[in-house]
Amino acid sequence: MNSRLLSGMDISINTPALLFPAISLVMLAYTNRYLAIASVARNLHDNQMNRDRAKVSAQIRNLRFRLRLARQMQLFGVFSFLIALASMYFIYIGQMTAAHFSFATAVLCFVISLVLSIVEIWKSTESVEIHLSDIEESNPDSVMKFLKKKVGSKEEEA
Repeated sequence: MNSRLLSGMDISINTPALLFPAISLVMLAYTNRYLAIASVARNLHDNQMNRDRAKVSAQIRNLRFRLRLARQMQLFGVFSFLIALASMYFIYIGQMTAAHFSFATAVLCFVISLVLSIVEIWKSTESVEIHLSDIEESNPDSVMKFLKKKVGSKEEEA
């Protein structure tokens, strides 16, 4: 980056510190996502003998992909945290060019972590859809029919 461009931006030690609460909350959310994935994997393992092999295979592929995403989300979140700390250190010792560069890198890592989170949420929806298809096939009068009745009754009232 151009050093003139970076020197025009004033940041204090408080600027990278602003990332800490956001990163901490996101890391907590990521941990909860990981635990949810692990729980689904354990339940799938326990019930695999009673299910259609094709659906079990689809769930396993989906879960493996989501686990990789969760690991990458967490890694980029941790990198963002560490690099924000480095940015604070560079500000403390007066190395503003390094501080600007490390702060920009921390924000970029945080953005990558959030984008990966969006992808994981998308894939988790696919996993739930596989579960719902099981319920719908085994008991057609269950979830889908109930939802159709609810939506239909609201449209009739309007």
